[in-house]
Amino acid sequence: MRRVLPFLALAFLLAGCGSSSVVMPTAETVVGTLPTATTSAAPATGDATAGAALFKAQGCGGCHKFAPAGTNGNVGPDLDKLSQYAKTANQGSLADFTHESIANPSAYIEKGYPNAMPNFGETLSDKQIADLVAYLTQKQG
Repeated sequence: MRRVLPFLALAFLLAGCGSSSVVMPTAETVVGTLPTATTSAAPATGDATAGAALFKAQGCGGCHKFAPAGTNGNVGPDLDKLSQYAKTANQGSLADFTHESIANPSAYIEKGYPNAMPNFGETLSDKQIADLVAYLTQKQG
């Protein structure tokens, strides 16, 4: 029997050899769900007229200079230079940059200005943000 044991051990060792792939265990339980489609919602289409009213109602001119609104705020960046800021930031199109600046203002802070803008992504709807974007970008490019 003592002579058979080394041969049995060798047989078991060799039985596992020869496979060229790695075998991974299959999960018995899946937690959560898998996405069934990779669709994303289209961005809301903005209305510049509604954006102008919202700009005024939200008090944006208290912090921002913007000639179309007749405002001269100087706490935040000069919105007449929005396209220049978008190019400097290099974070997509003017509309994308403007949307991100409203929805997530701390994503990019223009040099020389404080990180003081409220996060309107938490208080405004996608449509309202799109309206502001349409208003702020209608004459820039």
